[in-house]
This record gives sequence, C-alpha cells and structure tokens, in this order.
Amino acid sequence: MAIPPLVEPIARLSGAESVRTARQRRLPQLNELGQRRLANARVLVLGAGGLGSPALIYLAAAGVGTIGIVDGDDVEPSNLQRQIVHGQADVGRPKVASAAESIAQIAPEAVVVQHAERLDAGNAAAIIGGYDVVIDGTDNFPTRFLVNDTCAALGLPLVWASVLRFDAQLSVFWATPPAESGLTGVHLRDLFPTPPTEGEVPNCAEAGVLGALCGQVGSLMATEAIKLIAGIGAPLIGRVLVIDALSGRFTEVPLIGTGIAAADPNPAATLAAARGSARAATAGAWSTLTPMELVARLTARAEGTDPFVLVDVREPDEHAESAIPDAVLLPLGDLLTEAGMATLPRDVPLVLHCHLGPRAERAAMALDAAGFTGLTLLAGGIVAWDVAVAARTAPGRGSKWAGDAVSNESTTTAGN
Repeated sequence: MAIPPLVEPIARLSGAESVRTARQRRLPQLNELGQRRLANARVLVLGAGGLGSPALIYLAAAGVGTIGIVDGDDVEPSNLQRQIVHGQADVGRPKVASAAESIAQIAPEAVVVQHAERLDAGNAAAIIGGYDVVIDGTDNFPTRFLVNDTCAALGLPLVWASVLRFDAQLSVFWATPPAESGLTGVHLRDLFPTPPTEGEVPNCAEAGVLGALCGQVGSLMATEAIKLIAGIGAPLIGRVLVIDALSGRFTEVPLIGTGIAAADPNPAATLAAARGSARAATAGAWSTLTPMELVARLTARAEGTDPFVLVDVREPDEHAESAIPDAVLLPLGDLLTEAGMATLPRDVPLVLHCHLGPRAERAAMALDAAGFTGLTLLAGGIVAWDVAVAARTAPGRGSKWAGDAVSNESTTTAGN
C-alpha cells in the first residue's frame, strides 16, 4: 500500500525549525523532505479535550505549519485529569486560547487558527475544507457523523478514535483515497452504519475514562496524520486498532469499505469551494499589492505621504541574497513570538513579504489574531519583486530602485 504525500513541501525550513526538528529529520523515512511537507501542512483538530490535547501537542512538536482547533467550550477543573494541553491557570478560559498558548510554547513558528465555536451543518464544510487532514477528537455521535460525512463529501482523510473507560478504538477513514493507492474507500458508516440512539452508549462523564489512555490514543492520532502528510508508512485505512489498556493488548480488526458514502458527485469542486471559503474566513483583513504598486508606495513613503513598515519574514541568508530596500528583517520564527511582535508598530500599516507568499500569509494570520490592522502582503514575494523591478529598471529606463539597490536571485517557482 502506497499513499502519496498529502502536501507539497516548502522550499526550506527556517533556521529555528531546522534546529528544533533535527532529531526527527534524521529518520530516513521522513528526512528533510518530509519535514518540509509537515511545515506546509494544515491539520484541523476537532476538540481540545482528552484526545485533541495530546494530538495538538505532538502535531506542534512535529513541525506542522498550520493547526486549526475547533472547540466552543471553556476549561473546567474536571478536564485537567486528561486534557493535558490546559493547566490549572486556564480554568474558565476558552479551550482554543489555552491550547494555542501551549502550542506557541513548543513551536512558535506554527500558525494556530482558533475556531471558538461548535461544528454544525452550517459551518462544517467551510471550516473543514480549509485543511489537508482532520483529526476527530469530539465526544458526541451527531458531531462524529457530521464530520465523517463532510470529510467523505470533500474527499479528505479523517483520523478517528474513541475512548471509554479502559478501551479505545482508532482508525483512518478516507471515502475516496487516491486511485494509485489501490485502497477501497472506507468511512465511519462502514464501522457504525447509523448513530446510536440518545442514551444508548454512556459518555465519559457517566462511565469514566483513563487519562493516560487518552494520551496514548491522541499521540497515535498525531502519528497517523504525520504519516498521511509525508506519505510514509501504512496508515490505518481499512483497519481498526483496538486497545484494551487493562490487559495491555493491542489488536487489529479489518474494516471493509462498502462504497456507500455520503459522497459529493463532484468532491473536487466542493473541496475547492470550501477551501476558498475557509481561507477567506481565516485570512484576516489584509490585502495584496503588486511589486509595481509597492514601488509607488515606497516612493510615496520617501516623500512623507504614505507611512508604512515593510517587513521581510525570510531568514537572514535569504535576505542577504536579495532584499527590498529599507525592508525590516524579522524572520517568521521571531515574528511569531511575543517579543518579535513587540518590535513592530501598531500605529502604521505593515507590508509583509517572504520568498513567494506562504510565510507572509502565516505571519499575517498571526498578526491579525494579535490585533494588528492594516496588513498587506506583497503578491509573489521577493521572486515577483526581482522579476518586475529588474524588468522595469532595465538599462535606459532609470529608477531609484535600479542598480545596487536590488540584487537579483534565481526566479525559482519552488514552494515557500
């Protein structure tokens, strides 16, 4: 069974991420390429509870670039026995905010998208469609089936698990896996055709749950997501892992797909529309400008009519190769920290750029969440700037941006 990687790699890791993930990158199955795929991945975790907590921590530690969290609840004292992403000081706070802070302590470069709401039929496709893989850590059957049916319609893989008392089940559902994998599509309704009636199955509040078992299963869920993103190993598709913590036994049950999914007749179009909607919802209130528009703004700024700060979120070695005049260098890993944000003004607009765009978008998302306004991205990054400005300042054209002000680099189309 060969599953192609879900995500294309970024061009390079930041210096900080290279150091932090050094031990993981030494794994021959993952290596540098897989790590760069993780940095470009978008993973949605539904629920920052017993299963979501360890999954969130290990996704962040693994270097996943964008992590979405859906949870409309606040932290309660009874949560702390198993929901390890929260602490005593977080009681009463929104779970998404508490979890985001914990992630930032582990992986400051990660972008965390907080969906402080409950998933329902009206918002499921828009939220879920903005991600590459979904981890379901919810605790009620209506939401679980909604998530499954939405992922099936959008053609997305779903990492699913259930924990009660000392028992757990774990699987990966994918109604429409890639044709080259040779796998038959499988989803939650192949395991449970219909939701149980209300009260038929006790919940954790009634029956109890072992916190350490939640930690085991949540970590396994993060592992399955990593395998899917990087295209390594054999994901738990068509197999259900059953864990009996009291006996210490792990067993596996085959799961045969029936092919009867709540599938959309055109999942690719639905997914594209949902991703567009989700990205629009999470992108913040920033716009883009072309290199020539930036030239005009730089000229106006020099004349004192358009105050703004141009921020380069690339690494120092990239900045040394090619830079826009008067850009402030603040690598993404530094910008995403509280100290890094404190170096940026809040009373003038910011224009952000990187190599091609993704890192600048991540920076804008984080700044928007921190309350910054007036954010603009340079479309196409330094690559577009070098091409456009070089063409505009060809011999005989004359410009203050010509000559030594800009040193051109290769106009590669590699990812950011």
